[in-house]
Amino acid sequence: MEPDQNPTPATGLNAHDDNSSGAEPTSQRAASQASDQRAASQAGGLRVALHSALRWETGLAVVVVAVLVFGDVTSPQFLTSGNFFNLSVSSGEIAIMTLPMTLIIISGEIDLSVASTLGMSSALLGFLWSKHWPMLAIFVVVAVLGVLAGLINGLLVTRLGLPSLAVTIGTLALYRGIALIILGANTVSNFPASYTTIGVNPIPHTNIPYSVAIFIVLAVIFGIVLHATATGRSVYAMGASPEAALFAGIRVKRIKTMLFVVSGLVCSMTGVLWTFRLATAVQNNGLGLELSVVAIVLLAGVSIFGGKGSIVGVVLAVIVFAGLQNALLLTNFNQEATGIVTGGLLLISVFVPNAAALLGRARGLAHSRGAARSSAIGAVHD
Repeated sequence: MEPDQNPTPATGLNAHDDNSSGAEPTSQRAASQASDQRAASQAGGLRVALHSALRWETGLAVVVVAVLVFGDVTSPQFLTSGNFFNLSVSSGEIAIMTLPMTLIIISGEIDLSVASTLGMSSALLGFLWSKHWPMLAIFVVVAVLGVLAGLINGLLVTRLGLPSLAVTIGTLALYRGIALIILGANTVSNFPASYTTIGVNPIPHTNIPYSVAIFIVLAVIFGIVLHATATGRSVYAMGASPEAALFAGIRVKRIKTMLFVVSGLVCSMTGVLWTFRLATAVQNNGLGLELSVVAIVLLAGVSIFGGKGSIVGVVLAVIVFAGLQNALLLTNFNQEATGIVTGGLLLISVFVPNAAALLGRARGLAHSRGAARSSAIGAVHD
């Protein structure tokens, strides 16, 4: 009789012992894994908290406090309500122009013609008023001019594929030349007091200038569009990777064109505010303001390469820029040298966000040179 090929089954006692001996390590492993997961979760939460605390906007908020302290130390007039009003009046138009510029730079482009659009609109306003046009009709024509100026920029960039930096440098000069042709060396300053008081008087029962109120309203609108709509997500996607955005079905050309059109419209109407505040229309109104606008936007943490930035950062950067310039003007600082502030903030805004990458690149270069030198010395000894 052949032996049984099947192994003898274990008794119930032995099976129970085997299961109990394996259950304890299993439960220990499960407890250990759960503990590791809790630790990883806590570490991840800490990293998220630290990342939030170290965001660029948090640093800007600290800088705002530092500017307020600096201004109070340098001049007892800095923290007065009258000085805050003057500060707001002088920076309101620049602040408004930073909003469309923010979206354009996040999308991966730039518009350097903003100040020239302002100047061209101011010249057209003065010219039409001198020809006795009604003010409301002038507003419509100025708005149409701004839309056309932005449309030209947008079409040249999106349809012809030209770089926005080169295009808007060209239209910067073009629009400024058009302003000179429209108004020439003439000055128009006989605007009605009901309009010119808009630029220098606060909103009734408040201490807020009209330009700042407009900036606040537009900042809310631009913030909602950028951070809470599909259009805003598309703007970020285009800045991060235009090719990927195109493959994702985003209408890159149409959205970028619309951004330039909005920029032209906003800057043209800002030219109206600028003209009324100065109560004067001349062809060189707003000359050089494009550098201040770009400096504020980059100081806000908007990446010059696109795909990154926020409206909150822009609001904080406006406060820093305006407060620092005002504090210096209240001291014996040479007013003709205030461009140092613009240039310095522009350089800092470009360097600081890329400092880690630059240092990493420098370390890598130093390491590769050291390795090459070591290999060369080893070859000589061999």
